[in-house]
Amino acid sequence: MIKTKKYLFIIVLMSVLNLNGITKENFFSEGVKLFNEKKFPESKFKFEQDIVFNPKSENSYLYLAKIFKERKNDELQEQNLNTVILINPQNEEALYLLTLLNIKKSDYEESDKLIKKFNNVCKKICEKKSELILKLKTLETN
Repeated sequence: MIKTKKYLFIIVLMSVLNLNGITKENFFSEGVKLFNEKKFPESKFKFEQDIVFNPKSENSYLYLAKIFKERKNDELQEQNLNTVILINPQNEEALYLLTLLNIKKSDYEESDKLIKKFNNVCKKICEKKSELILKLKTLETN
């Protein structure tokens, strides 16, 4: 009930803001700006606004995951990372962050699977693979 009211409020607010000339493209870029300024509650709201207009906005979900990582909320971080991967199974940053989260949770098998998947799709941040392997080996020896 509370979530429904929250989303209804967001939708009504979106309509009002859209009438005032604020476009949906501005929500994501404003969210990134606020995120970089470490204004996490405000940036979270902007990414949620972006998702209202574009439910398949993998980048907004990725930034929400980063916000929840900063807030040390592993459950919501994982939820958002899984959404990113559902939308785009080749999002290497989401795979990287999800692997780190699984290593943190001491889930060796899932971490190993994710590292292999990361290795298959990486193009931009391939140098992170050695970090993941090292952390996984540390987990293995503990």
